[in-house]
Amino acid sequence: MISTWIQAMRLRTLPLAISGILMGTALAELSGYESDKFTTFLALLTAVLLQVLSNLANDYGDYVKGTDNDQRIGNMRALQSGQITPKAMLKAIVLFVVLCLITGIGLLLYAGDGKLNLSFILFFILGLAAIAAAIKYTVGKNAYGYSGLGDVFVFLFFGPVAVLGVYLLQHRFSVNWETDKWVLLPACSLGLLSAAVLNTNNIRDVTNDRASGKRTIVVQMGLQKARLYHWALVITAALCLGIFLVFVRFHWVQFLSLVAFYPIFKQAAVVQQTPPSPAYNGLLKQLSISILLLVVAFMIMQTVALGIFVYTSINNFS
Repeated sequence: MISTWIQAMRLRTLPLAISGILMGTALAELSGYESDKFTTFLALLTAVLLQVLSNLANDYGDYVKGTDNDQRIGNMRALQSGQITPKAMLKAIVLFVVLCLITGIGLLLYAGDGKLNLSFILFFILGLAAIAAAIKYTVGKNAYGYSGLGDVFVFLFFGPVAVLGVYLLQHRFSVNWETDKWVLLPACSLGLLSAAVLNTNNIRDVTNDRASGKRTIVVQMGLQKARLYHWALVITAALCLGIFLVFVRFHWVQFLSLVAFYPIFKQAAVVQQTPPSPAYNGLLKQLSISILLLVVAFMIMQTVALGIFVYTSINNFS
């Protein structure tokens, strides 16, 4: 039973949730602010719990709507297999909502030094919106994933909300947007790549989604345009990060992080040529891990660049 629940949580999706937190932390340190490790830990924990909540709710919503059936190409879901009952899944969803609230509130109180001010209230509302978005993707009559809005919400919550949210938390809610406005570019880059993950998923499921009334962007625009859309997402993501590096660079070595886009472009090329099939299960995993590796490469190259800059400055001063 434990293995069934672990499978239902779809831990393979966690790299994407982790990426936004790491990017926000890296950007905070790049701005000259030493990040707080416990803030990062609480943010990572909250992001993981939100992702698991989304996965469980997605399992429940698609099962209730009949989208998870014998024609589905993706891995068999927990409710679809019959190993977990709808009632048990609902209880798990409620449990993870509570856990998200506990860690999220703890994060805000810690980052805000326990102050219940306007910043706390605004971030708390944002947290409630994130929980609602995790559930409403497939659950309920007006599930936004069934009307083609999934890409928009994934872009927002895995990109700007996650990255800028952590950036603000690391700065204790105090930033100067005159100098910090450039962080919007890597935030958007991550959001676009996250939308590419969803697009990969939706290309795989296009036939069954169309038959089930799930009108994803892929269903609405068709396979050929969906593949062009996929290229547009990853190319624009690379441009956003590249432009960011142009404006914040202090050493050319920072641009080496862009090499990590190679497996992402390679995945897009395979998507371009591969018809909807179980092969997309591997492509989903490949893209999620590639995005995390891109963020890690970004962090490493920024650290190296900072080290070179400091070393050079000391030598010049001497």
